[in-house]
Amino acid sequence: QVQFVESGGGLVQPGESLRLSCTAPVSIDTMLAVGWYRQAPGKQRELVARIFRDGATHHADSVRGRFTISRDNSKNTVFLRMNSLKPEDTAVYYCNQPYAQQSWGQGTQVTVSS
Repeated sequence: QVQFVESGGGLVQPGESLRLSCTAPVSIDTMLAVGWYRQAPGKQRELVARIFRDGATHHADSVRGRFTISRDNSKNTVFLRMNSLKPEDTAVYYCNQPYAQQSWGQGTQVTVSS
């Protein structure tokens, strides 16, 4: 099992930005894709962005234009830049492989509140 370690969350005000990081204990450049997920209280976990081995990306409609996924293969790390944060972005954010799901890490809490 490959478990990512997520970091970078925090408490921010609406309109502010955060950059999340998740690091794998193994090389990520052989993974078909890595995704950022989030789970808000009382809701199901959802996939918000994914980046493929060839560098292609896909973002969910709810975050497109505000969030950007990227990666640094040399550091086995995937990033999620989140701009113009809204209260509805409040959730625990996780990384995993969308096409080869592994055990979930601890996640990182993002709270958007004034």
